[in-house]
Amino acid sequence: MFRIYCLSGDISGDEITFTDTQQIHHLRDVLRIKSDEEIIVCDEKGDEYITAIDSFKSAKMVLRIKKRSGFVTDNKPKITVACAIPKRSNMDEIIDKLTQLGVYRIIPLQTERVIVRIGQDKKISRQKRWSKIALNASQQSQRKILPVVDPVRDIKELLAELDEFDLRLIPTLEGERITIKEILKKGKPESIIVFIGPEGDFTPEEVEMAKKALCIPVTLGDLVLRVETAAIAVAGFLRFYEEA
Repeated sequence: MFRIYCLSGDISGDEITFTDTQQIHHLRDVLRIKSDEEIIVCDEKGDEYITAIDSFKSAKMVLRIKKRSGFVTDNKPKITVACAIPKRSNMDEIIDKLTQLGVYRIIPLQTERVIVRIGQDKKISRQKRWSKIALNASQQSQRKILPVVDPVRDIKELLAELDEFDLRLIPTLEGERITIKEILKKGKPESIIVFIGPEGDFTPEEVEMAKKALCIPVTLGDLVLRVETAAIAVAGFLRFYEEA
């Protein structure tokens, strides 16, 4: 059974209405959904619905809700990746891959050494773009819950708001560090945040601020990784370690 996503605002009574032409194209021309097929629809709150097509046009699709399954639970640790914005359009790739790896929340991060500076007027449009990429990647990977994509955040502001996380990690190239594997041997946390630095790493001042916020400096090995490689490697390790 195919799984797609909607916003709760698209739901009215026992109907879900889609007007996004890309979404309609995906169902009609890519998945080739038939009128009698059941489709699982999830909204951004995690609620799940069993539906069937009621009407299907080029600019509008209406699904009839047959069953409401309620909130989808996921007992796996919630992984948040706060990733420094890399050069070029590589943040698009990071959002796509982290979504496929099941990351719960993605926070685009401004740090002192980040080269790309996004003005206040563009932050909303970038968030919408990245949320759309996350939506498409969620449908491709058939994950149960859509990831949260935050607006661009400043590292200093974010470090003051970490109370919800059981484990806080900051990979860095300098100073005393331990491996992520060593940390996870001590127990499996329910919520994890990982800070991924820019090209040139975090500044010593940022690492010190992170340590004061109870972040643990960790090593990713002997090689210096690009931003997108580090983000995907860490998320992949955490994702598959929890399955072990």
